[in-house]
Amino acid sequence: MSATFSLEKHQITVAHVLRNAAPPVLYEAALRYEKGSAISSTGALIAMSGAKTGRSPGDKRIVEEPETAGDIWWGPVNIKLDQHTFEINRERAIDYLNTREHLYCLDGFAGWDPDHRLKVRVICARAYHALFMHNMLIRPTPKELAGFGEPDYVIYNAGSFPANRYTTGMTSTTSVDLSLARREFVILGTEYAGEMKKGIFTVMHYLMPKKNILSMHCSATEGEDGATSILFGLSGTGKTTLSADPKRRLIGDDEHCWSDEGIFNIEGGCYAKAINLDAEAEPDIFRAIKSGAVLENVVYDPQSRVVDYDDVSITQNTRASYPIEYIENAKIPCLGGHPNHVIFLTCDAFGVLPPVSKLTPAQAMYHFISGYTAKVAGTEVGVQDPEATFSPCFSGPFLVWHPTKYAELLAEKLRTHGAQTWLINTGWTSGPFGVGHRMKLSYTRAIVDAIHAGALDSVETVEDPIFGLAVPTSCPNVPSEVLIPKNTWRDTAAYDKTATKLAHLFRDNFRKYEDAASEEIRSAGPRL
Repeated sequence: MSATFSLEKHQITVAHVLRNAAPPVLYEAALRYEKGSAISSTGALIAMSGAKTGRSPGDKRIVEEPETAGDIWWGPVNIKLDQHTFEINRERAIDYLNTREHLYCLDGFAGWDPDHRLKVRVICARAYHALFMHNMLIRPTPKELAGFGEPDYVIYNAGSFPANRYTTGMTSTTSVDLSLARREFVILGTEYAGEMKKGIFTVMHYLMPKKNILSMHCSATEGEDGATSILFGLSGTGKTTLSADPKRRLIGDDEHCWSDEGIFNIEGGCYAKAINLDAEAEPDIFRAIKSGAVLENVVYDPQSRVVDYDDVSITQNTRASYPIEYIENAKIPCLGGHPNHVIFLTCDAFGVLPPVSKLTPAQAMYHFISGYTAKVAGTEVGVQDPEATFSPCFSGPFLVWHPTKYAELLAEKLRTHGAQTWLINTGWTSGPFGVGHRMKLSYTRAIVDAIHAGALDSVETVEDPIFGLAVPTSCPNVPSEVLIPKNTWRDTAAYDKTATKLAHLFRDNFRKYEDAASEEIRSAGPRL
């Protein structure tokens, strides 16, 4: 750590720059300078992200540049920004950072495989942001830091300062801009730390497929026998919770890549949802929230500093960020072999998909491209109740290439390595949202355990008449009636109507991909 580290090559003239400051130093700075900061009873830094407590996907922009424009899946996910406007926002961010008395610089790596990792530099004005990225990037050793050299990508986080909404292309005072040609990422008008994490994920989603490596929004674990599995799913579907399994080693909870050598984690930490966090249900995550961890936007007792994880008066998207080694059974370095099982997690708000289904290769492609789930309250600004949504590759907000690019890479990996694919519903049972209830976590854990143990490989299945899925009729430690969704509904006619409604939503959504999908994949969807 150096108090005189120069950032002049990035046009930063502030003299007092803390580079890779130790967590205690960042704690002191946050408590001194950042309103709302506190230390929890377990030693975590409590930080407030201000008005924005979730990502702002509508304000994300990618610069249209000759070098990359032909690669990008332009549209509502990847909104074009002209180079001049990017330069205006970049200059605005740098000007703001240069008004600060002190700044923080964090140099770290993205990607545990040394052959494919990125060198990332974060320049920010908040100690909270520096500690967050200290946790989420892979921390360099002193020797690696001394020889870090020039970064591959730079994040300018001026989130405390707004974008000018009268600037061409701006829709609000928030702007999150990525230039792939300049290898720079600029943040204005949001202090939500998750924007930095997902910005690097977006970069990896662009770069890795160019190397025939599949970038994935998934968690990954390894059994005692060395067999690995990956769990795809959007925020709130259970990736982090289910990957914190004391019976398996944790490779990572959210972002990975699958290369010719196996899988590797992109990150150096975990970013867990903290809403309703319970020591009994999620002991590994609960114990990880200690000195060095960051708690975002939580409510706590002002005297004892005990956090009330059930209190969502600030946001439902309360979060905990901690280094991956805070999980006792984490595998360091975070690398593994080719997966034996690929699990798709979905949070079905309609309550009609089975708790577990065994997919054919064609069904695997159909459901990967569809990426059905529900937006969970708090993950994005403005979302309060779950909404049915389709997010291609279970990673829609972060894709850069067309979804079929990632689907083709997954199909190739599945063919080459023979992994079995499963669809698990962690959403509603006994009825839709508002009538039924969320699937018990203990049942979902039992299903994942059964998959890993091979207990579902040869069990009898029945075919779902609408979705065509092979549904196991028995699973250890799961009541058999729960496995068939229709059996859990009091009104079976309402079930049929709701299942048909969801099937139509699948069909309507998939129309946009039909031209690029084979007949086998198109016919793997619901039967209407």
